[in-house]
Amino acid sequence: MEPLELLYEQEGLPAFALPAALAALYPGSLGFDAPRVFANFVESVDGVVAIPSLEQSNKLIAAGSTADRFVMGLLRACADAVAIGAGTLTASPGGVWTPKQAFPAAAAHYDELRAALGLASQPEIAVLSASGGVDPSHPLFESGALVLTTDVGRTLLGDRLPGATTIVSLGPGAELDPIAAVGALRARGHRRILHEGGPHVIGSFFRAGAVDELFLTVSPLLTGRTLLNPRLALVEGADLLPGVRTRLLGVRRDTDHLFVHYAILQT
Repeated sequence: MEPLELLYEQEGLPAFALPAALAALYPGSLGFDAPRVFANFVESVDGVVAIPSLEQSNKLIAAGSTADRFVMGLLRACADAVAIGAGTLTASPGGVWTPKQAFPAAAAHYDELRAALGLASQPEIAVLSASGGVDPSHPLFESGALVLTTDVGRTLLGDRLPGATTIVSLGPGAELDPIAAVGALRARGHRRILHEGGPHVIGSFFRAGAVDELFLTVSPLLTGRTLLNPRLALVEGADLLPGVRTRLLGVRRDTDHLFVHYAILQT
């Protein structure tokens, strides 16, 4: 992989002391004032982030970008916890959401960064599912994960998940409260939370004002849309009008891919 090209970065951003090998590939600064919730997505030029009819459609949308996988791993390496939705879990039957799985070539450097930040060897993976409708055979649960659900979801799950996985109910209701989800993760000592949930889950977090920063990879791909084969945008199922304002913090480039970093301005 060639180093990313830094096109713009706001002055005075928080900066971790990245290992030299990572800093060489990711010019400029990367760091977070904890506590922080930051999201990472890849979208096509025409704004598509997921195609439900295709397994692991994010790989297609990323157009084979090695740099996108590197940045994904780098952000995971900075996180205490990674939050995903049940749809994301289903769409990635072999996913474990570790830095190494995203970009194996930098695994040792990701480990070095986590050690320098005083983090556990791997981020805790939190699956957000109001209904508790997750596949108990998914390998993530065997390796150990956290499921945040409702009282109903907790009842339906019972003892179906492996003992290595913890189930936490956030209370009654048909939907998960994003603020309660973040609070549950904070209670487990997680200050920097990376959100890799799908468009509906991240939409609820944006609506609740629970996201602080967004890392958005823009792929040089046009996917189009059809009524018979829906394609999902970054935010689905949430009305954000009159709009959630963002502030541009940085832009990087790898050939035809753009890597954009935004602050989410809370009102």
